[in-house]
Amino acid sequence: MAPAALPPGPPEPAALQTLEWVARPTAFLRRCAERHGEAFTVRLAFDDAPMVLLWNPGAVRAVFGAPPDVVRRGGSVGPLAPVTGERAIIALDGQEHLRVRRLLSVPFHGERMATYRGLVAELTHAAIDRWPRGRPVALLPELHALTLDVILRAVLGARDAPLAADIAATLGVARSLPRMAGMALAPRDLGPRSPWGAFTRRVAAIEAQLRALIAARRAEGPGGEDVLSLVVAAGLDGDELRDHLVTLIAAGHDTTAGALGWAVERLARDAAALERARASEDAWLDAIARETLRVRPVLTVAPRRLAAPLDVGDRTLPAGVHVAPCIYLLHRRPDLYPEPAAWRPQRWLDGAPDGFAWIPFGGGVRRCLGAAFAAMEMREVLRAIAARLDLAPDRPEGERMRRRGLTLQPGRGARVVLADAP
Repeated sequence: MAPAALPPGPPEPAALQTLEWVARPTAFLRRCAERHGEAFTVRLAFDDAPMVLLWNPGAVRAVFGAPPDVVRRGGSVGPLAPVTGERAIIALDGQEHLRVRRLLSVPFHGERMATYRGLVAELTHAAIDRWPRGRPVALLPELHALTLDVILRAVLGARDAPLAADIAATLGVARSLPRMAGMALAPRDLGPRSPWGAFTRRVAAIEAQLRALIAARRAEGPGGEDVLSLVVAAGLDGDELRDHLVTLIAAGHDTTAGALGWAVERLARDAAALERARASEDAWLDAIARETLRVRPVLTVAPRRLAAPLDVGDRTLPAGVHVAPCIYLLHRRPDLYPEPAAWRPQRWLDGAPDGFAWIPFGGGVRRCLGAAFAAMEMREVLRAIAARLDLAPDRPEGERMRRRGLTLQPGRGARVVLADAP
């Protein structure tokens, strides 16, 4: 085994690499892969150490399968740390992570999923009633509103209009490319006029509303079936509750909205796939969702922090660095997916590839605990859209992937022309 060392990477200063990471993420990743192969090192302004990106399935398996005393997710939260808080599940490792994971996963599995399925269908049909017909419309903002409504109902038990508006406005700031670049290059509170300072003050306003909801739910006593009722009944303190709620709400809707935006953008350009979706077969709807998450993943990497050296193939990576399976590059390997840039849902009807070849939700013990919920939500939203709407693109060319906050989403907002289905 070779001595611990970092693989090569782009020579540009961290500030320039960060700007490319924010403004041209997919082009940056492709260029690095072409020049440096299946392992390369990048340096980003918001990270305290270099980050090694890997996109070989064997290397991905090694990272996701490493024990928590070697590979730690909590040590690689990046710019999310001041937002999610120190006690959010994303910042925990080992036994503490497993304790919280067991608690928070209960509402997103089993019988409660049937209840949520009906809720998603109801809210989607209500949203479709409001969407305009016969002219180009960017559906991505509408899908953000829909998925935020869903997650607030699931997490808090009911939609809180002022809170929903504040969350939407705050995430809207984070999705602005200039503001995102400013926050990435200077992730420090330099006052209310600085990008990060303004953002953290918005987060503080949301936090105050969440703490008020927590206090009200404590006063009501046990009985609810939403996540907030569950964790209140478990006796978690206010700070831990706040961190979990912020993480679930932010992560539980932004990524799903982006994935749905991509699915709509793709379906508008594939009439046969849309027509087949009208048959409402779960297998085909799931294939659409899986292929969309493959070719248009909303996250580019699944980072971890090395607490000890890790053997990956013929290389040993040193302790202290971040290591990140690269979702985007892995999903576009031609040896795993013939014609990898093509959107072909039918490829999933013949059987799924190896589990470490498709990782939109991460992997190992840190796989997204809301993965089953997100898959169900995508399936039900797509079912309703296919049943009720014809989709047409507003122009022939597909939309490019653009970073909005932490996710990659349709560059023009999933612009389509809607008509009522025959």
